Amino acid sequence: MNKRNKKNKRSNNLLQIREAHALIVGVDIAKKSHWARILDGKSGIEVDTAFNFKNSTEGFERLLGRASRTKERIGAEKIIVAMEPSGHFWKPLASYLLRVGITVVLVNPYHVKQQKELDDNSPTKNDRKDALIIAVLAWQGRFFGCYLPKGIWAELRGYTQSRMQQRGKLNAAQNNLVAILDEYFPEYEEVFNDLLGKASMHILAQMPFPEYILQKTEDELTKELKSASSNKVGRKRAALLLAKARSSIGVQEGLRAARLRLDHCLEEISFWKKQLMQTEEAMADALFQTGLAVSLLSIKGVGVVTAASFLGEVGDLTRYEDWRQLRKIAGLNLIENSSGDRKGKTGISKRGRPGLRSILYQASLALVAKNPEFKALYQHLKTRRENPLKGKQALVVIACKLLRVMFTLAKENRLYDPKKALGTYREQQLKHAA
Repeated sequence: MNKRNKKNKRSNNLLQIREAHALIVGVDIAKKSHWARILDGKSGIEVDTAFNFKNSTEGFERLLGRASRTKERIGAEKIIVAMEPSGHFWKPLASYLLRVGITVVLVNPYHVKQQKELDDNSPTKNDRKDALIIAVLAWQGRFFGCYLPKGIWAELRGYTQSRMQQRGKLNAAQNNLVAILDEYFPEYEEVFNDLLGKASMHILAQMPFPEYILQKTEDELTKELKSASSNKVGRKRAALLLAKARSSIGVQEGLRAARLRLDHCLEEISFWKKQLMQTEEAMADALFQTGLAVSLLSIKGVGVVTAASFLGEVGDLTRYEDWRQLRKIAGLNLIENSSGDRKGKTGISKRGRPGLRSILYQASLALVAKNPEFKALYQHLKTRRENPLKGKQALVVIACKLLRVMFTLAKENRLYDPKKALGTYREQQLKHAA
């Protein structure tokens, strides 16, 4: 979004407050109770005393009653409630207010922090103070609309968040497994590159440390490995495993405790893998219910999880007019820190939804390996004569390009066309470089 668009957006926000004579209620959200401050939208003057209300139906009704009485007293035409979208505690209140027809707007938590220090040169955290700052920012037009996904979009958002948490838990369990092996059998990964493969999982469950392995003969190990891997792994791997066990430098004390820790770790890995599989199946079903699956999956290198996670993060695409809005939400918009004669480095803002940014970046890794058009663009970006990019920088460009392509295909509900993927400008660049 350029400066003119930002200015127009703020002007529209101010019109919504001043011309319609809105009553502005700033709410500082907490887990059990919230604080509220009320301003006259025309003058910006506080027109009621600060008050708190519980995070319950009775508390929400108290907020509405207090705001409605103040609205009648000053002759305001509408009520606007502003809050920070930090954490998840704001969602029940926002959902309740939207259901009863109250306008809800959100202010940037970073702006609240900056305004707080600007007002009294102190970063002190105070719920009363924060509620007033939120109200003032809304009065200044520094807010954005509240979006809570509904229907299938809400389901996709929930699945995406669940998958992200489950993936993190699974990674943590796998890291714990590696840590145990590093201590008691550091040579194990030289035998099994894939720790979670069938043969490896059998060994880890039955005889994870050298002391247990050395109790077996090569023939016995070969038989067990063949059985566990459907004959894909056999005598050669058994001989290597025995050799590594004989020369292992692993710790030899506390093996019973280590075995118990490892068993718990394997159970945890199995649990999170099962949950992840169930979540991804649900994501696939939800993706096809959106009617956008065929369009998004027509991009070579984009799978079901990527497409579903993308929609889970951005929600209903009819809310957006331009793909650049999504780029900003992902924190992929470029920024530059320069002053005077010093020209700073250009980077991405990294503000917005880190989950969306991660999805696009991970997808770009697959695209440069599997998609001919994106692979060609990636190589060009790294090897062009003027301003060649480093690997990660080029991947960010690929992520932005993917975002634009996915947005266009979903908005127009059409299939990916390799000939149009890069656009005329990029096509010409690649032709000249060839």
